[in-house]
Amino acid sequence: MSDVGSSLGWAVKYQKTIALRLLIILKAAAMLPPKSLFGILPLVPFLQVASAVPFSGQGDNVTSARPPAFFLAGDSTTAIQSSNGGGWGVGFLSTLKTPAWGINYGLNGATTVSFVKRGRWADVISSVQNSTADYNVYVTIQFGHNDQKSSANISLSEYQSNLENLATEVKELGGTPILVTPITRRKFSSEHVAIDSLAEQRNATIAAANSTDTWYIDLNQASREYVDAIGEEAAQVYDLNGNDTTHLNDYGSVVFGNLVADLILGHPPVIGDVDWKPSQDDYLTQWIKPNQTIIREIWSGVPA
Repeated sequence: MSDVGSSLGWAVKYQKTIALRLLIILKAAAMLPPKSLFGILPLVPFLQVASAVPFSGQGDNVTSARPPAFFLAGDSTTAIQSSNGGGWGVGFLSTLKTPAWGINYGLNGATTVSFVKRGRWADVISSVQNSTADYNVYVTIQFGHNDQKSSANISLSEYQSNLENLATEVKELGGTPILVTPITRRKFSSEHVAIDSLAEQRNATIAAANSTDTWYIDLNQASREYVDAIGEEAAQVYDLNGNDTTHLNDYGSVVFGNLVADLILGHPPVIGDVDWKPSQDDYLTQWIKPNQTIIREIWSGVPA
């Protein structure tokens, strides 16, 4: 095939890919209140169809040539900021470099059971199925805040089993699940000691990852060590409102979203080692670009 014919083939494929992505984005947007549409950002740049051929010199089957797509499954501590919820999801998506992209499917009040029953998991799965041909698909899965409530009637063993099932389903569809231990609450027993209220859910998440040979990041430990280091007063800056020490405001999403990004890149979940850098050979380093000022402050244990 001539260079011109090859380029035209790539261009047609690229335009079809953009059209498919637009359909996924519009479907996600339809689920959100107008005020919350920024939750599917950074997606606007992807609506611009380039005439140039993307990923020059790479064949269709070279996985490393494909950008990643991230679909975030979780409760309100992942979800878009709203009057009664908000998590790290929007902040994490802001660290992605074009043409990497993602959608925040976090759902206020969700458990590992209700997320499925209310149809949100089906939306995640649909996005995975529609994206694996052209993207390396990753699905972050973070629950626990609502599963632990007695009203949910979900035992720890059921919680672990549910996480295992979700992760397995993503793998079967060709995606990569990332189990995320639940972000800490910012309620303190003393100025520099956050109450460790999600220890059982953290352990069950790690157990689910180990039993299914699934990648996980320990956001619970990392976030708890960070807020312990900066103290209760400084941690209040991230609260959604004056009495909400669970959910994050817009800036809190940026800070903890960058923390998630660095954990995905491989940083150990402990305060310290501020000069740590991910391997430049790692595939995701070219697509995930945390704010280095924020990251350095987090790992230094000072308020970001």
